[in-house]
Amino acid sequence: MTDLLDAMAASADIPTDMEIRGLTANSQKVKPGFLFAALPGLRSDGADFINEAVERGAVAILTRPGIDITQRIEDPLRASRIVKLHDHNPQKRFSLLAARFYETQPQVIAAVTGTNGKTSVASFTRQIWTMMGLRAASMGTLGLIAPDASQPLRYTTPGPVTIFSTLKKLTEDKVDHLVMEASSHGLDQFRLDGIRLKAAAFTNLTHDHLDYHSTVEDYLYAKLRLFGEVMMPSGVAVLNADGQLPADVEALCWGRGLQILTVGERAPDKGRHIKLRQRRVQAQSQHLDILFDGKAYEVELPLVGTFQASNALIAAGLVVACGGEPDEVFAFLGALAGVSGRLQLIGHTKEKAPVFVDYAHTPDAIGHVLRALRPHAEGRLCIVFGAGGDRDRHKRPLMGNVASELADMVIVTDDNPRTENPASIRAEVLASAPGASEIADRAQAINDAIGDLEPGDVLVVAGKGHETGQIIKDRVIPFSDEEEVRRALKIQGGTV
Repeated sequence: MTDLLDAMAASADIPTDMEIRGLTANSQKVKPGFLFAALPGLRSDGADFINEAVERGAVAILTRPGIDITQRIEDPLRASRIVKLHDHNPQKRFSLLAARFYETQPQVIAAVTGTNGKTSVASFTRQIWTMMGLRAASMGTLGLIAPDASQPLRYTTPGPVTIFSTLKKLTEDKVDHLVMEASSHGLDQFRLDGIRLKAAAFTNLTHDHLDYHSTVEDYLYAKLRLFGEVMMPSGVAVLNADGQLPADVEALCWGRGLQILTVGERAPDKGRHIKLRQRRVQAQSQHLDILFDGKAYEVELPLVGTFQASNALIAAGLVVACGGEPDEVFAFLGALAGVSGRLQLIGHTKEKAPVFVDYAHTPDAIGHVLRALRPHAEGRLCIVFGAGGDRDRHKRPLMGNVASELADMVIVTDDNPRTENPASIRAEVLASAPGASEIADRAQAINDAIGDLEPGDVLVVAGKGHETGQIIKDRVIPFSDEEEVRRALKIQGGTV
């Protein structure tokens, strides 16, 4: 496939009979005829595995300038036959090569980025498309969800080979609409470059991932790449007017010539923007009064929480931006189903106190969840949560602070401690959570919290959401908040 290598503007002569049979950045996955991308990583450098890749049959090596590929290959004859490719941004080039190699993509692709809400927006977008009679899929934290099959994914935004091979497979399966979650890690590592986006949404930007991004500005820049570099100027940017987005987000979109569709209470009340004029809270739903392009819509959204209304409207914005008929799109909001682990009502205690599970694991997300549930608590608002190990430590006291300010009963427990000392993690959270209780064992914390609920109380178990394992040191122990809540409710005479 010489045209693939021609796209590299390679500094080496490319044999006319050269055929690339596959691409990978993992030397252990190299097969005869593969191109191996020797990319720098957080824990290892792909350049150290060039010889292994060649021994496994690689015929071309992509790496950064300054890496002497020949010197890395032990067999001089093999070294002389390898096509050597250098690029100042090998990660981006690898993604573009993967896009070219796999070629086909669904006709309509949308993406969503932001600190919180990506999974819900992606799910709601896919649901709306499906209700419109389209073959739609979503890719993100919950894995790949497609009409005919679903599968887990290791990362919210997988590597380029996984992404583009999946797009090709979806196209072959007649899936014509896809929505993807775009994580800051994925954008920073250029995994999405080469995707033909029709629209992209930005939900919000709050404190998270500063263990990876050195500053908030770096975190923002990674998110902005979706609009400033990945999406072509003909696309539509769907921006959350209520999401505390920096001013330069909209400025960048205008500068690139993107169409802008804003969503929320602060959206303009004229033009093609989704203006939320009024929201009325009901027992297990909310009534939304919406204005779009001069026309009013009334929606009974079967979800609780201000942020879920925002997520649903952002999803509607993506669908409209991709050509959906507004009348049809807003009508389907009334049939949306909640997303696993996202403010998910699991059941009630025998005293009729509801118990929710949510994925909230940042200060902002915890704040949103507690504010969303406050109107539903006639008695106490209670929360069980912890903080993950080997992740952004700066957010731990912030999480404890917001929980203690907004909840009436707070229990701090373990989340995924990973390689850190769990007691130390809890201590950092508790330092800013006056009055909070500490129960190390997460199952015990959930059981005790449910047992302490009285009529009118509301409990949310936050942090792990849909996850089915707890990471302790180098082991993943089976654990599900949803299952633990169900078990505790049944034992204590509640309903699920």
